[in-house]
Amino acid sequence: MSGKSKYFLRLTIVKVTLEMDTTENDIKLTQFSRGSGCGCKIAPAVLKEILETSSDQSQYGNLLVGNQTNDDAAAYDMGNGNVLISTTDFFMPIVDNAYDFGRIAAANAISDVYAMGGTPLMALAILGWPIEKIPISVARQVLEGARNTCQIAGIPLAGGHSIDSTEPIFGLSVNGLCNKENLKQNSTGREGDYLFLTKPLGTGILSTAQKRGKITDDHLITLIKSMTQLNSIGESLGKIKGVTAMTDVTGFGLAGHLIEMAEGGNLSAELYYSKLSLLDGTVEYLKERIIPDATFRNWNACSSKISFEAGVDVMEAFSLLPDPQTNGGILVAVNYESINEVVTLLKDNNLGSHLEPIGRLTAKGDKAIVVQA
Repeated sequence: MSGKSKYFLRLTIVKVTLEMDTTENDIKLTQFSRGSGCGCKIAPAVLKEILETSSDQSQYGNLLVGNQTNDDAAAYDMGNGNVLISTTDFFMPIVDNAYDFGRIAAANAISDVYAMGGTPLMALAILGWPIEKIPISVARQVLEGARNTCQIAGIPLAGGHSIDSTEPIFGLSVNGLCNKENLKQNSTGREGDYLFLTKPLGTGILSTAQKRGKITDDHLITLIKSMTQLNSIGESLGKIKGVTAMTDVTGFGLAGHLIEMAEGGNLSAELYYSKLSLLDGTVEYLKERIIPDATFRNWNACSSKISFEAGVDVMEAFSLLPDPQTNGGILVAVNYESINEVVTLLKDNNLGSHLEPIGRLTAKGDKAIVVQA
């Protein structure tokens, strides 16, 4: 080979290497998916139709919680005073950074165990990856992010399953345990219980701003911090006797999950709109009409079950209450006598901005939710 040919070959190798590095560094994962985060969920009405079955589940006497009330996880009585909690959650990218995507997806899946009052034990990964579109090294970063979150939660990411898919998908299957007496469901609230929410709303709106290239650096940091924050307080909340029901707020928005809680207990709910906490930037992006597509789907599913009292900005509420949350906060129903215990726990877990109730469960009325100013 001539000296000139060797020189050309070296240049070609360098050029290809640089192009590959640039490609990996410039990848924006949200551009490879139609949906994002928990906004990928199938619409509530469609999901209900899918889950309809004539199969008799009563033969499984140890199955304490199945899918009858759309709860966060399944719960199985182990017969020794302990309950096995089992869940699966996965979705398409909600942020562009692969490592953060893994962290968020893992935290979101583990949250289902916390929302039942449980302690997570072990996780398995669920990975779908378009290997001809996105380098495998990026998928490795997703898994590393998930391992980091699992390590913080004190559990191993012990294996999993992967497929070649047309869009990137990631999540976890998680198992956990809790004492049977501490198991919490979304449908067991009681009339008069007060409602608390442990995180601000707005992840759907801010993540849509990111996908459209509109989000500021500060707001992106705020968004990722919220979505990667573990809902580990749920384990402690589950031990409080006066906490009667819990659920984490995810893809159906606060409105959808509160309706599930109210209707599951044959109740209605008052929602104190002015007490809702929002992520920084949420109102600004709403003014720019930056709204996830899933918001409209959620609103169509729940709007007939909601009424508004005077003084509520209905147009803003329409965009906010059905906003699909990813790893949103835990919605907690607590009786009056245990409010101080819950507030103390919130303070001890650096959740001092969520000390006021956002609503109350009431006797069943014409609407599932009455939004008050």
